[in-house]
Amino acid sequence: MKIRFADLSFLDEITEIELSCFPKEQAAEREQFKSRLIAYPEHFLLLCDDSGKVAAFINGLVTDRCELTDEMYKNFRLHNENGAWQMIFGLCTRPEYRHQGFAHTLMREFLHIAREQGRKGVVLTCKAELISFYEQFGFKNEGVSAGSVIGGVKWYQMRKTF
Repeated sequence: MKIRFADLSFLDEITEIELSCFPKEQAAEREQFKSRLIAYPEHFLLLCDDSGKVAAFINGLVTDRCELTDEMYKNFRLHNENGAWQMIFGLCTRPEYRHQGFAHTLMREFLHIAREQGRKGVVLTCKAELISFYEQFGFKNEGVSAGSVIGGVKWYQMRKTF
C-alpha cells in the first residue's frame, strides 16, 4: 500500500467509495470532491494498493474557524492554507479493504502532516458508533455538533488538540 496525495484523476473512484460509506443524503457529491481536489489537494490523502486502486481516503480543509460546519463541506473557498485547524470531512475505506488497518494508517499520516504544518489540532464530526474509533487517536468528544446536520443525522464533534 502507498499513501499519496489525490488529484482529479481519482475523482470517480473517490466518489464511488464515498457512496459505499455513506447513504446518498449524507455523502459528498462528485462536484464537491472536484472542488476540493482543485482547491486543496495537499489535504486529500489516498491509500492505494499495488495496482494503484484506491483502498481508502481522508480529506478536509484548513481554517481558522474552530467548529466544523456543514457550510465547509460545500464551500471550498473557506479553505485557508494558513489556518489553525485541520478539518476532516471524511475517512472512507472501500468495503473490500475494511478491517485491515488502512483507516488507521491514513489517520495517523493525516494527523502527522497537520502537526508538522503547525496546526492547533484537528476537528471532525462522526456518528455515535464511531466515537470510540476516533478516541483511539486522542480525539475528545465535544458532544452533538451544533453546526452539522447533514442527512438529518446526529453528528458528534470530535477534536484533537496538539
